Amino acid sequence: MIVVAGEALVDLVPTPEGTLAPRLGGGPYNVAVAAGRLEAPVSFLSRVSTDLFGDRLLERLHASNVRTDLVQRGPEPTTLAVVGLAEDGSARYSFYVEGTADRQVTDPGPLPDTVRAVSFGTLSLVLEPGASTYERVLWRESERGALTVLDPNIRAGLIRDPLAYRDRYDSWLPHVGLLKVSVDDARWLAELPEDAPEDDVLDVARDWLAAGPAAVVLTRGGDGLAVLTADGVIRVPPTPVTVVDTIGAGDTVQGALLAWLHHHDALSTEAVRGLDNGKWAAALSYAGAAAAITCSRAGAEPPFKRELEMT
Repeated sequence: MIVVAGEALVDLVPTPEGTLAPRLGGGPYNVAVAAGRLEAPVSFLSRVSTDLFGDRLLERLHASNVRTDLVQRGPEPTTLAVVGLAEDGSARYSFYVEGTADRQVTDPGPLPDTVRAVSFGTLSLVLEPGASTYERVLWRESERGALTVLDPNIRAGLIRDPLAYRDRYDSWLPHVGLLKVSVDDARWLAELPEDAPEDDVLDVARDWLAAGPAAVVLTRGGDGLAVLTADGVIRVPPTPVTVVDTIGAGDTVQGALLAWLHHHDALSTEAVRGLDNGKWAAALSYAGAAAAITCSRAGAEPPFKRELEMT
């Protein structure tokens, strides 16, 4: 079993008519949906509102083969994210998060022994008091021997103290088995210029690799995916696609990687460390193809396994 821990929210996405359409999302929520649709056994850990949005969020999880036995419910409202789209389909976000349900999650205690991997990231590791709760789960599951997977998925506008957040991020790395990070987020975390070359990012990623993770996966936008391991760097080109928007693309990569690792019996830190170049190329190509389908659709709409097999 894979557990994905973090927020579920509603994206308000621009339409061609100039209105805002609600789309169910949130980084960890999208990861869970992607992994479930790719037929990995996955459960979602979060606190979800009892409002109408919360009901719809749970319905979509069920329809995407995601278990909800670890979902807590509460009367607090659902977090909202207003999405702005650039001409190339890239997204920027503004959030309404005060007093919302997902940040009130309580510690579920030790997860069942059947849980082999736990994925974390995005707002849930920024907004208190939930951030400290998820952090405890990260430490506990790492100590238990589960594969812990992290995508910080930076939303800089919500990080009030960047220096403190960067220190906290560094403290997580010894407890992380697999790190996935976008090149842009890596630049932010390392305080590199926005136009810093990829070689500078790789130098930073090598430091992160030395701190604990078995591998560091880099999402490179239109340049495809890469992974840094003890054996070096493996790159795969992007899957050609007509981009509608990029909402949920990185989350789909995360969910698809989890699904690939499950299907190839590699859901452990040691198994990830032991993947050879050929297997990494296959894993990244699988994740990239899944993300391309998501980019071809409006909003975060990851593919089902049958759709991916048709490509």
